[in-house]
Formats: sequence, structure tokens, C-alpha cells
Amino acid sequence: MCIIIISTVQKQKEDRCPEGKDDKPLPRINRHSVFWIVASVVVTYYADFLRVLMENNDIKSWWFNVGLMLLGICLSLATFCIVYLEWVRGIQHYEQEYPAIPPITTAAFIAASCSFNIALWPVWSFFTPLILFTQFMGVVMLISLLG
Repeated sequence: MCIIIISTVQKQKEDRCPEGKDDKPLPRINRHSVFWIVASVVVTYYADFLRVLMENNDIKSWWFNVGLMLLGICLSLATFCIVYLEWVRGIQHYEQEYPAIPPITTAAFIAASCSFNIALWPVWSFFTPLILFTQFMGVVMLISLLG
């Protein structure tokens, strides 16, 4: 009896809103994207982000270099997936053909963010995670507008 009721309810849901028929893609430019991009620009300006990265002697250079290396690995894998696998070879679900790429990319990104937080902590103290997160979200939203 219970199975019949569940299957009937599922059938009614499918009849009302079949998946994929009326799905409209979200607009690229929305309040959320604009907020994070503007916040990233404001943080870059008021924290003097680029000048600090280039000239500040308080940055722990070993941790910063490790973070750059890990971020390079992460970006290389992302570029490989997006440009080569999706655009050139036309593979939409690359995580099924290359199941190791998502966890390696995630681990590299998490390790890079930890390294950057350690490297930049002497400069901005407890504001460091907030500044780096805002920069990350701004870059992600900017990239989403481009793609």
C-alpha cells in the first residue's frame, strides 16, 4: 500500500514539473555575483593587496611559495578539465573518465589556502581568512561571468 502511494506521488510530481523541460539557466549577472566582485575590488583597494604581496617583508615566503605551487597545480588541473576535456574533446562529465582529478584539485586548493593563510597571517592577522575568502569569491564570480 505504502509503495503504491509513494509511486503515485512521484508520478504526480513528474507530471507537474518534468525535469529539464522548463529549467531556465540562471542569469550570469546577478546580485550575488556583483556583490562578490565589488567586495573583492574594495578589499583589494583598502587592504592594498597587490602592493602587500609584492613588497611586504613580513610574509612567510616559504609558505607563500608552497601556496603558489599548489594553486598552480589546482589551476592547471582545472584548465586541463575545462579547456582540453570539455572544449577540445567534448567530454562533459570528465569526473567519470578521470575520477582522480576532482579530489586532487580539491586537496591542492585546500592546502594552498592553508599555506596562504599561514604565509599572510603576520601581515593581516585574523583578517587574513576573510580577505583571502573575499578575493577567492570575487575571482570565482568573475570567471563565472566570462564562461
